Amino acid sequence: MLKKITTLIILVFILINVSNIYANPNNKYGIHLAQPHLEDLDSAAKLVNSTGGDWGYITLIIQENDRNREKWQRIFNRLRELHLIPIIRLATQSEGENWRRPEEKDADDWVKFLDSLNWVVKNRYIVLFNEPNHGLEWGGEVDEKSYAEVAFTFAKALKEKDQDFFVMLAGFDASAPSWPSGMEDEEIFLRKIFNFSFLIFNYIDGWVSHSYPNPNFSGSPWASGRGTVRTYDWELALLGRLGVNKELPVFITETGWKRGSEEGVAENFRSVYENVWQPDDRVMVVTPFVFDYQSDPFLEFSWKKYQSSDFYQQYYTVQSLLKTKGEPEQIEKGSISFDLPKELVAQSKYNFRVSLKNQGQAVWDKNESYELGVMSYEGNKLTNFLISDIKDIKPFEEKTIDFSLKTNEEKEKEEIKFFLVKDNKTILESKPWQFKILPLPDLNVEVNFWPIRRAKGDNFEVQLFDVDERLVFKKTGVKVDKGLGMIKNIQNIAIDELYRVVILKPGYLPRQTYIVFKTKGNLAKFKSMLPFDLNSDGKFDFRDVKFLFYHLTKLLKTV
Repeated sequence: MLKKITTLIILVFILINVSNIYANPNNKYGIHLAQPHLEDLDSAAKLVNSTGGDWGYITLIIQENDRNREKWQRIFNRLRELHLIPIIRLATQSEGENWRRPEEKDADDWVKFLDSLNWVVKNRYIVLFNEPNHGLEWGGEVDEKSYAEVAFTFAKALKEKDQDFFVMLAGFDASAPSWPSGMEDEEIFLRKIFNFSFLIFNYIDGWVSHSYPNPNFSGSPWASGRGTVRTYDWELALLGRLGVNKELPVFITETGWKRGSEEGVAENFRSVYENVWQPDDRVMVVTPFVFDYQSDPFLEFSWKKYQSSDFYQQYYTVQSLLKTKGEPEQIEKGSISFDLPKELVAQSKYNFRVSLKNQGQAVWDKNESYELGVMSYEGNKLTNFLISDIKDIKPFEEKTIDFSLKTNEEKEKEEIKFFLVKDNKTILESKPWQFKILPLPDLNVEVNFWPIRRAKGDNFEVQLFDVDERLVFKKTGVKVDKGLGMIKNIQNIAIDELYRVVILKPGYLPRQTYIVFKTKGNLAKFKSMLPFDLNSDGKFDFRDVKFLFYHLTKLLKTV
C-alpha cells in the first residue's frame, strides 16, 4: 500500500513538472559539445544567446570515469555565468570499440554524484546514455531488456532522489536497420522496451530525439517523417500508438548536416529553424551535433573549422537568427542577516550594513533584476532608506550591502523587514528589525591643558567616529570653560553603541577617548592636551620644531 501511495505522489509531481516546463519563455537554441572546454563554452554562449536570446542550452557528456565534483561544479558555475542550461548525457567508458554496458547497480553512484552538484537551473536535465539500438553503444550487443531494466532503475532512483531531475531516455538512431546483435530498428526496439517495462514512462519527463536529415546526413530541411529533421514527429506518433498518453517535450540533442557546401548547410539550418523547429511548440530545444570535433569520425559535423579558431558559415547564420529571451526557473535560497542597533535618535542619518548569503542557483546582481528593499510592518515600502546595488553574489557567497537611513521625529516603536526581489517578485525576507527613535542626547566633555591648567576657549572641535571609523558627527566652535563643555543634540549616533570621540584645538595635539552613548549622562573625559602642534597639522614632528625655531629666531631679531 505504501509503495502505491509513493508511486502516486511521484506521478502527480511528474505531471506538474511536465505542465510547468512550458510555463516560462524558452530559448530553443542550443549546441552539443564533445568536451566542455572553457573557450568553447564562451563561443557557444555567443552562438545561442545572440540576437535577443538568453538562456540557451548546451548538451554535455559526463563519463563514469570523469565524475569529478570540483571539475563539474566549476563547469556548471561557468554555465551559470554564461546563461547556458546544461543537458547532461550519461556515459560509461570505452572498452575497445564498444562502450561498457551500464548495470543497474551503477545507479546509486550516479545519483549521488549528480545530486552533489549545484545545478544551473531548477530542472536537472538527464539523458540516460546514447543510442542503445547500436550494439557498439551497449557493450557490443543490442539488448532491449537490459536497457529497459537499467533505464528504469536509473530513472526511478533519480526521481525518488529529487523531483527536479528531468529524466529522458537515450536518443535513438531512427535510421538503423534491424541487424541482429549489431543494430536494431528503433520501432522494434521501443516495442520491446514496452514489453519489458511499460512503467518506465512513469518516470520519464521528456523525449530525446536524434533528428538527423538522412539519407547520408544530407537530406532536405523540408522533409518529414522518420529519418528526417522531423524524426521526432514520427517518434511521438509511435509513442502514442504504444500507449504513451502524456505530453513529452522534445529535446533534439543531435541533428545536423554532413559537410558539404558551406553556404548550403548554413541555409539548411536557417530553413529548418525558422520553418520547422521554432514554430513547433512540442520542440523544447535543439542542440546540433557537434560544436567542435577535430578528427574522424565526426570532423565532417564540426561547426568549428579544422585547426582554426574560426567557424563555418552555419555558426554565423544561426547566430543571426532571432531568438527568445529565456526565463528558466532557478531555485532561490539564502538569508538576509544583520546586527543593528535597537535605539536610534531623531533627525539623524545612519550608515549600516546587512549581509546577503546566497544558497541557491542564481547569481544575484542588479543587472539580473535583483534588488534589496525594505518595508514597514504594515507592508509599505519605505522611502527614507537608500540601499546599495547588489553586485555579483554567486551561489554560496556572502556579501555585505550598505544602506543609509534617515530618521525624522521620535517614535516609540518601528518595525521593518528587508526583502530581496527579482523582477518585483519577493524571493527572500529577513527577520524583523525593531527599534525606537529617541530624543537627541547631549555630550559633556572634560579636558585640561598640560601641565596643570584647566582648558578654556570657544574654538574647540569635537568629532565622533563609529566602529567602522566613519565620521558621524562634528561640531566646531565648542565652548569650554574651567575644563568643562557641553554639546547639545548629538545626531547620527545609536544608543548603547561604542564611538571614538576626538577633541581638537589649534596649537594643541588632538586627544581621543571612547564612550558608549546613553540617553542621558554622556561624558567624554580626555587626557590633558599638549601644546606641541605649532603648525596645526594634528601631530608633533620635525616641522613643529622647525616652526618653533623659525619664530624664536624672528622674535630674537626684534629684541
